[in-house]
Amino acid sequence: MKVILLADIKSKGKKGDLINVSDGYFRNFLSPKNLAVEADNAAISEMKSRQAAAEHHKQEEIDAAKAVAAKLDGKSVTLNAKGGNSGRLFGSITSKEIADEINRSFSVSIDKKKISVADIKNFGDYTAEIKLYKGISAKVTVKVEDNG
Repeated sequence: MKVILLADIKSKGKKGDLINVSDGYFRNFLSPKNLAVEADNAAISEMKSRQAAAEHHKQEEIDAAKAVAAKLDGKSVTLNAKGGNSGRLFGSITSKEIADEINRSFSVSIDKKKISVADIKNFGDYTAEIKLYKGISAKVTVKVEDNG
């Protein structure tokens, strides 16, 4: 009997999979616990439409990430910090500060967890990589200047 899983089932499949099971297994275990539905034409067409919608949303996310990458790639942001005479900062520049400056400068919402940069403890130029989506990233130059 063909069924569509409504939840992940160990050793059987993941949610949304179309699998073959015995009639008794479906009637006595899967159906009473609402873990699967019988795969009739309506259920199969609903499953296909859900998969198409999920694929569409994934493509929209990829397109949005590519647009943000094109907007940010090669750009630079300038951060002002206090430091000593030796060129070292009092503290360091964090990815949150970089994310806030990118949001302010380019009107793009970037999560601080998606920014990877070396420790910034001196004045100068640094390269930060922003991972926007799997395989899509942008490189931004971070300029750290003394604000006096």
